[in-house]
Amino acid sequence: MPSSSSFPIILLALAALPMASAHDHSSSHIEEGQTISVEPIDTTLWIHIFIQMLAWGVIFPLGMVLGIVKSRWHVPVQVIGTALAILGYALGHMHGGREFRHDNVHSKFASPISLLLFAQILMGIYLKLHLEKGINGKIRRFVKIGHGFVGKALPVLSWTQMLFGGITALGFCQGEHVGQCLAHFIMGSAFIAYGILLTILLVVGQVWIRRTGRSQEFFDSAVIAAWGMVNTFTEHRWGTEWVKNDWQHTTMGVIWWAAGLAGVWLSRDRDGRPQRNFIPGFVILITGWAMSAHPQELMISAETHKMFGYTLMAAGATRVIEVSFVLRDRPGLSEDGRDSSSFQYVPVFLLYASGFLFMGATEEQMSFIAGSGMDHVAYILILYSLAFLVFLFTNVLLGVYDRNTTSNLPNKEVANGRLGPRLNGNVPVRDAQEFELEGLMSEDEDDGVRRPREDDDALNSPSTVGKNSDGVAR
Repeated sequence: MPSSSSFPIILLALAALPMASAHDHSSSHIEEGQTISVEPIDTTLWIHIFIQMLAWGVIFPLGMVLGIVKSRWHVPVQVIGTALAILGYALGHMHGGREFRHDNVHSKFASPISLLLFAQILMGIYLKLHLEKGINGKIRRFVKIGHGFVGKALPVLSWTQMLFGGITALGFCQGEHVGQCLAHFIMGSAFIAYGILLTILLVVGQVWIRRTGRSQEFFDSAVIAAWGMVNTFTEHRWGTEWVKNDWQHTTMGVIWWAAGLAGVWLSRDRDGRPQRNFIPGFVILITGWAMSAHPQELMISAETHKMFGYTLMAAGATRVIEVSFVLRDRPGLSEDGRDSSSFQYVPVFLLYASGFLFMGATEEQMSFIAGSGMDHVAYILILYSLAFLVFLFTNVLLGVYDRNTTSNLPNKEVANGRLGPRLNGNVPVRDAQEFELEGLMSEDEDDGVRRPREDDDALNSPSTVGKNSDGVAR
């Protein structure tokens, strides 16, 4: 049995195996002009798919969060993820059944992402050794920065590689379909990323937003304006004839940068203070309306795009309602940033759903689903189910982060009529305390004049405001 001191060396050797064992897939059964063979995906490749999704899509992101909060479980979780990733990589080169061209995008992207994983393990082992004397004292700071950056980049790269895997497995996005695939997968992923960012800000980022001295709509509008500028000059191939979709996509870019600049301007009031506004929500709404009107050849494609448009419109409308009527232009429901309304999760989730609907609506996917016998209702429900799973996992990760960074706060009043304590004891059962003390209240309190108590001072003290910010904006 190897000693604990030799374990890092063994782990490094295992991590290097994928780069040493790479080989080209056989392509002898692939017909001319095709990218995959007609054989079905075999059991080995299915196991490869599920193991890699578990390792890269679940375990590594969980390990990243545990690393951010400096949990003792960070290293064990990442070791398990690495072992599974190596096993999955090996299975990807051992399968039979369906064959793929050796130059597919999934295979090409595997090498750099494996190299990054190898570098991440190497930096993690170096930091774990706590070498801080001499030159190591200077190197350690940069290694720590690199380890943190790569760790946070890996979930994004993993998402990209999983999309490449799905594209490769089905032989999609080749030739004239590349442009449409890029548009759908980039825009769809952007909607999901926007939903994830809004979830982070809603759950653990409200105090950070206050610290910036700007409203959330400033950042949203700035990104919208920048994206609109890009779309305005890239959606039409200049020098060629204008077609129907060119007009729609280009004018959509124009309204994005025009509305985005208006949103940036309205993000401050006349005294220069941060101010909420309706612009980002309205841009999402009108974008959904425009995209739902795109002409489609297949019925299932028309229904999927229509549902995508309705979902995006609902996301924009509920966002406007949230800012204007639920929050009433305030940064949040409470000063400490821990309270939220159930309605605030509605526009956030709808962005996840919009992203999956748009990513699942390319021409090739629609033709594939139409030929499978599945109707548009079942397909849309599947996409919504995927959105719920990603939405759930995002909230689980934020829950792990929040519980490990927020210390127990002093008791404060129950807000919004909520009963019962929150996790970590942040909101006590105030109603139960008042019930128990009801018989001890003085006559002055019965007359409407209540004497101040020491715990009232503690409850109203501003010393607890922003207490959870220690783990938010580091």
